[in-house]
Amino acid sequence: MSYFAIRDVHITCVILSISLFVLRGGLQLAGVNWRRWKLLRFTPHIIDTVLLSSAIWLASLLHQYPFVNTWLTAKFLALVAYVLFGKKALMADAPALRRAIFLGAALLTVSYIVGVALTHSASWGMVA
Repeated sequence: MSYFAIRDVHITCVILSISLFVLRGGLQLAGVNWRRWKLLRFTPHIIDTVLLSSAIWLASLLHQYPFVNTWLTAKFLALVAYVLFGKKALMADAPALRRAIFLGAALLTVSYIVGVALTHSASWGMVA
């Protein structure tokens, strides 16, 4: 498979993953029990698996790796933070304010990840 095909799969999964997270977070804040819908419970896991697999494939094709390349290290560490914030944002039994704060933190974090991906710079190219 070509670099461009894998990159396109990766970008498509990024868009789907973030969109589904925003949908689930919005439903969570609105008090809608989205967990009763199988599509919203299982689809994100499948998409995120393809997303991570395509990321690993791209890194190996380009010979760029986290903890070797600064921008990929930043993406990796921010991804860990995004997952933790997202988990807290989607907790069923947490107070609404706490979920909203974690949802905001997760969205800021994923925005940072996208910025790093677009600029290939941990500082988005703002620092030399």
